[in-house]
This record gives sequence, structure tokens and C-alpha cells, in this order.
Amino acid sequence: MSPLSIVIITLNEEKRIGRLLEDLTKQTNQNFEVIIVDSNSEDATCEVAQAFAASIPDLTIHKMDKRGVSLGRNTGASLAKHERLLFLDADVSLKADFLERAATQLAEKKLEVAGVYMGSKGLPIAHRVGYGLFNLGLFATQFTFPTAVGACIFSTKRAHNELQGFDENITLCEDCDYVKRASQTWRFRFLPMTFEFDPRRLDQDGLFTMGATYLKANIRRFFFGEMRNNEMEYKFGHYSEQK
Repeated sequence: MSPLSIVIITLNEEKRIGRLLEDLTKQTNQNFEVIIVDSNSEDATCEVAQAFAASIPDLTIHKMDKRGVSLGRNTGASLAKHERLLFLDADVSLKADFLERAATQLAEKKLEVAGVYMGSKGLPIAHRVGYGLFNLGLFATQFTFPTAVGACIFSTKRAHNELQGFDENITLCEDCDYVKRASQTWRFRFLPMTFEFDPRRLDQDGLFTMGATYLKANIRRFFFGEMRNNEMEYKFGHYSEQK
């Protein structure tokens, strides 16, 4: 299997980054490096991550002065040693065979850029229904106007560089813009597998509110193009620890 560079963006994720890194230590495919790009966290995110240096030998922790989702992903890609890239958010959870299965799917389908569906194991019924509807939208639009979940996107350095990375002027749906532009050159598809992630976004913003926000955003994108002037304000890392 080809080596993989895993880029993880973080902002005040001391309670979650350890769980993701623990998942990575258990992967059946261990041919990867991990690059954590931290947006100047105010908690112990970097210290928690550094504690995994022994179990993840190829671990890099890069701390930025500025904050930004796209900036963090682009910075991580610039530091990557390998051609195949995987962009993850810190609150993601992966099954032990995730990387191995993904590598097989990417090779079989000959994909440069690919998305992954959201899993809802153990979540309340309302969340499972919401995730199911969202995944249905991801599946349907991948053929014409692809969207994606930025928490888990596969790419390559070649594709990333030709795309000039994630657009740092977009604060909402920068991940959708990335895969849409990629699909104009390469075949983009979703892998028939899932990843899990912390439902705090739904819990704090509300299932209906969050779904409506992304639906509205993508309708705007379809008719008027990408939002580069903060038409719909969305802050990086605004979730509290109340849950």
C-alpha cells in the first residue's frame, strides 16, 4: 500500500485529539505519517498529541499563529512527505481497518480525490435520520455538483497543488468547493464506507438549524457561486464543552 500523509487540523481539541490518535495507532495499515496543524490552541491540545510520539513515530506537530480551516489544511499538505493525502478533523473516529479499506477502494476506483460518508453508530434516532438524509444528498450530488464533508477527505499532492489547495477566502463550504473543482479535472466519488465524528455540532447548533444552514449554503453556491464575502458567517471552532 502507498504511504499516506494524514493532516489533522486542531483548535482547542485536548478532549478529542487523543481518541483520534489512539484510533490511528490501531490501524491495520500503519504506513502513514501524521501531521497535526494546530491553530494556536489555548488548551493542552499539542501536549496531548505529543504524548503519542512513541506510538506514532512519524508524528509532526505544527503550531500556527493564525487560525483557519483552509489555512490549516493547506499548511499540512505543504508539510506532507507522501503523495496520498487524508484530511481529518480532530473529532473524527475511525475503525481499525479504515485506512486499509480506503487504500483498496482508492486504488480500485482510481480516484485522486474522494469523500467518505458519515456514520451514526450509537447516536439518537433523530441524528441517524439526519445523517442518512445528508449522506443521501452526498451520494446524489457527487455525479453533477459534488459536495463533501471536510472532516474526512482523501486527495493527492498532485491534485492539491493543481487546485492550489483549499480556498482560504471561503469560510463555509470550502470543502465542497475543493471537491467541486477537483471533479472538473478528475473523477470524484464517495467511498462506500463511513467515519464517525463527535455530534457536538448538531447538539449545539441543532439538527434542523445545521441542516438548513448547509442546504441554504449549497443552494447559494449552485446559483451564485462560492461565498467569499462572508455572506453566511461561520466561525471555526466555536463549539463549547458544555456537552
